[in-house]
Formats: sequence, structure tokens, C-alpha cells
Amino acid sequence: MGRITTLRDLIGVIKDKVSQSKAALLSKPSKLSLHLAVIKATTHSPTTTPNDHHHHLLSALLSLGYSSRATASVIINTLMDRLHRTRDASVALKCLLTIHYILKRGPFILQDQLSIVPTSGGRNYLKLSAFRDGATASKWALSEWVRWYARYLETLLSSSRTLGYYLRSPPWNIDKDKEEERVSSSMNLDLIRDVDSLVEVIEELCKLPDSLLVEDNKLLYEVMGLLRGDYLSAVNEVLLRLSEFKERLSCLSFGESVELTCALKRLEDRRERLLEMFKIKKPSMETLWVSIGELKGRVGMLEVDREGGKMVNRGRRRRASESTRFDEVLKSADPFRHISSGSFRSDKFSHMILE
Repeated sequence: MGRITTLRDLIGVIKDKVSQSKAALLSKPSKLSLHLAVIKATTHSPTTTPNDHHHHLLSALLSLGYSSRATASVIINTLMDRLHRTRDASVALKCLLTIHYILKRGPFILQDQLSIVPTSGGRNYLKLSAFRDGATASKWALSEWVRWYARYLETLLSSSRTLGYYLRSPPWNIDKDKEEERVSSSMNLDLIRDVDSLVEVIEELCKLPDSLLVEDNKLLYEVMGLLRGDYLSAVNEVLLRLSEFKERLSCLSFGESVELTCALKRLEDRRERLLEMFKIKKPSMETLWVSIGELKGRVGMLEVDREGGKMVNRGRRRRASESTRFDEVLKSADPFRHISSGSFRSDKFSHMILE
């Protein structure tokens, strides 16, 4: 538990004690330890304290999820109930961080229960779009992080449904051979859909709130570490599919080539923002931008042979005409994707996430 420095901290400690007492009175004996584990991992304690103890509580909570589906269900329902009931930004942030850990490192049973609660899924899955904690100026600022973090996790969950699995922490290639086989046997539209969902995750990453809070908030620092891992994983997943597209480029229809290029353009438009956010020096990063440039160039030189049903190079005149048509389609495609995100001050914290 963090050091109590204000009356609000004391009130938070009292609330946690009340929650634990309430759980002891109302919970069945078989579920009490599960309810208490969730409460202890998502306390009101200050978020500026060292996080070793919090890591221990999170690890203990995740380990409980290995036992049975019934146990996992209780943990997820308790966690979601606490997230939706709290009006405290620190508690909400800890609940979201716990969800993120479950997605990245939790047992499958726990992830499975998270994916079906609520069953409707979709936007505002976590129901925090209107979250506000106006107790202090710092809590108000932290509320913006809570709202954004919930949106990001919703996007991550949506992408996971599309991919059929969760983005895991690096090293991502534990099942690389199996994944390469799955990608090589996928239809073009399925691969484009995968790329689109991964780009959506990266686009939401780029809407990260003002970073100045990271300096004084250990939990936000921890969140940034998980986001960095997500970014690396998403890049590797995109590269795997771009490599496959290079092999089957001549088999793309005109519509498929437009959809693919639109997704790549959206990603390319976020390049500068990503370089500001994540000072990561890895070969995969440079390979990504080179691959995007190469694919866009090659796709732009192709058109659909409607009689033969395949992509072929044409003469200069036909190529110029097709290139003009292709550019016009791209300019008109999905204009709402390019809404710029808020201001971002990378100089204050970029050193924290260097490779």
C-alpha cells in the first residue's frame, strides 16, 4: 500500500477496507479469496508509489485464473463490476491495467471469459467514454487517460476477434511457424481485414493523451511499457502479412489492391507520430516502412485485367490512366480515418522507453 499523504488517500484506504469487509460478508466462502484478490490489485492507493507490490498482486490474481472456468468467470465479473462502479481514476486505471495484463500474459481461460463479458462487445465495450474524476486537477487529467485507455483496450479486443488470437508480448515468434502457415493459407480479403484491424490498433495508439503525467505516475509508466510491446507485436504481425502480399501481388483484384493500399497509407500517415512516441531502434521498424513503400509502388503499377482476371503491367498510356484512377479512389477512400490526434509532448518521456 502506498504512503498516505492526503485526506483523499485516507478516504481511499477506508473505501478499500469497506469493500473488503463487504466482500467478506456477502461473498460465498469459495469466492471470497477471488473477490479480495481483485480488490487488492485495484486499490485507491496513490499511483506514484513503487510498483513491486502491485506486480506481486497482479501476478497472484493472474495465477488464480488457471484453476477453472468458474473461477475465471468470478474474477472477470468482479473486475468488471469494480471498473464500472468506481468513480476514482486510480482504481479505474488499475482495473484497465489488469485487463491489459490479462490480454497479454493471462491464462487462456481468463482471456476467454474477458472476451465474452459483455457478450455484445463493440464500441464502448468497457463503458468508460463518460468517465470523469473531478476530485483534483491531477485526477481530472488522469481521467483522460482512463477514457483513452478504455478505448484502446476496446480496439485491441476487437482486433483480437478479427485475428483469432491476442497480441502477445515479445518474443512474438513462439508460434511463428504455425502463424506463417495460417497466413499463407488465408484468402486475400482475410489478410486485408487483418492488416486493417492491426492498423486500427496503431491508430488508436497514436491518440495517446498528453505524456507529462507519465513522469510522476508509476502506473502510467507501466502502461507505456505494455503499449510499447503491443506496438512491436503489431508491427511484426503486419510485416508477416505484407511479406505474403509480396508473393501474391499479381493475384489481387483492383478492389483488393485499393483496400490494401488505403490501409498502408493510413499506417504511413502515422509514421512521424509513432517515431515521436516510441524511440525504438529495431530492424523490423525500418523494414515496415520500406515494405509499405515497395508495396504501394508495385500496386500502383498494376491494374485489373478484367478478361483474364489477374493483375498485369500495361503500357505507359494505360498505366498513367490506371494510376490516375487508383489515386482518385485512394483520395476518396475513408476520409474519417485521418482525424488528427491531440498534442503530444514526447521530449518529456521518450527516454523512458528507449530500446
